[in-house]
Amino acid sequence: MQIPGALTTLLGLFALLALPLFSVPATAGETVHIRPDLPSVTVQTPQGPVTIARNPDTSATLSGEWARISRPCPPFCIQPISSAEGVRTIGELEVLEILQDPEAVLVDSRTPKWYTDGTIPGAVSIPWSEIADRLDELGCEADFDGWDCAGARPVALFCNGMWCGQSPTAIRAMIAAGYPADRISYYRGGMQDWRILGLTVVPGQ
Repeated sequence: MQIPGALTTLLGLFALLALPLFSVPATAGETVHIRPDLPSVTVQTPQGPVTIARNPDTSATLSGEWARISRPCPPFCIQPISSAEGVRTIGELEVLEILQDPEAVLVDSRTPKWYTDGTIPGAVSIPWSEIADRLDELGCEADFDGWDCAGARPVALFCNGMWCGQSPTAIRAMIAAGYPADRISYYRGGMQDWRILGLTVVPGQ
């Protein structure tokens, strides 16, 4: 079939306009920053300063336990965005802000073995099953009725990911014990999202 010259011209023009949409050349020397203006963040830990950055290997993938996409529910059920009324749900950039705030505490609420195997630099280990009895480590004071949390520090809790109920359970226990909900943040993505983004992981100590 003969295509009219005008139509041929239009089709050629369309192909030229569409080319940038479908053909994006690779850039030599690509970088993997946290944000365009933020290549890394250095946080203070009991073991000294640690630099948090993303894995610079753009072909890196997850493997092993962290590559699993499905777990039996219960107990590994998808968690809601909001863990409790008044609690703020946050992402990785807010976690980095918390790590740089000397008044705030990032709590790894998983069981000790998970913490030892790898955690976010600067996180402290307070297992979800113990946290309601250890609020003195977060600025509360014991009194005859339980806890006086007038001096409670800003805290953020995380566990293994959006399928992990340990940190939401810990948050609800904290609030029931008297911890102010507006001083608690919930990093829902947890270790799985942290690893998916190629961010620095260290052994818990």
